[in-house]
Amino acid sequence: MSDTSPAPAAPVIEFLGVTKTFGDHTVYEDMDLQVRRGETLTIIGGSGQGKSVCLKMMIGLLQADGGQVKVDGNVVGEQGPEGLRTIRQRVAYVFQGGALFDSMTVLDNIGYALREHTDMGDEAIYDKARACVEMVGLPERVLQSLPASLSGGMRKRVALARSIAIEPEVILYDEPTTGLDPKNINRISAMIMKLQRELDVTSVVVTHDMPTARKVSDRIAMLYEKQFPFVGSAEEMWHSPKREVRDFIHGTLREAEARHGA
Repeated sequence: MSDTSPAPAAPVIEFLGVTKTFGDHTVYEDMDLQVRRGETLTIIGGSGQGKSVCLKMMIGLLQADGGQVKVDGNVVGEQGPEGLRTIRQRVAYVFQGGALFDSMTVLDNIGYALREHTDMGDEAIYDKARACVEMVGLPERVLQSLPASLSGGMRKRVALARSIAIEPEVILYDEPTTGLDPKNINRISAMIMKLQRELDVTSVVVTHDMPTARKVSDRIAMLYEKQFPFVGSAEEMWHSPKREVRDFIHGTLREAEARHGA
């Protein structure tokens, strides 16, 4: 009897034997990683391990020194300007600080990419921006605000709204909860799960916050000594016998206890 089970889907993002160095510092060495279509994969690891470098390589902001980074089978390092432009229209990047234009209103921040990449008129852009801010739990009136007038949590949500305006297939989140209080951390985590569910996107989240990783992830990839020695579910990670995984979990728990005065 033949096996009729479907073949696994090709990964939407793939790292194959990737090496990356900065001067004398090697960040990755023969590193492999796959991001499955429709999942939320969270990359965790200690400070300075190269978590954000991984995201930047996915959209060609940084290039591999060896090996290949692929998006939908296309080698990122072999793309010219037009190829990279196409990838960046499909893969949205939510920068750690939000990277909003301070001199522009929220409306103009969200509409910037729409004006660059579409032929939408002013009315259509306004309607799209309004729908995006409402999706991340912000009122329509925030569209007329400047980013500096908003709280840190609101700016993070504006950055999310801007990222979904171009209707990406993949959203990359670089430390989305850094600098936020527990209430806003929970809110941003809920937003990540909501967008993944309602927009049917693939999400890659970089964070050092283990509670956030456990909450939002289908799988977690732990970066340690230039590779990913663990990739699996939060439950599998929590019960992993690997020493480096146990050390990381206990270290992050101690940090969380210290932050909350436990």
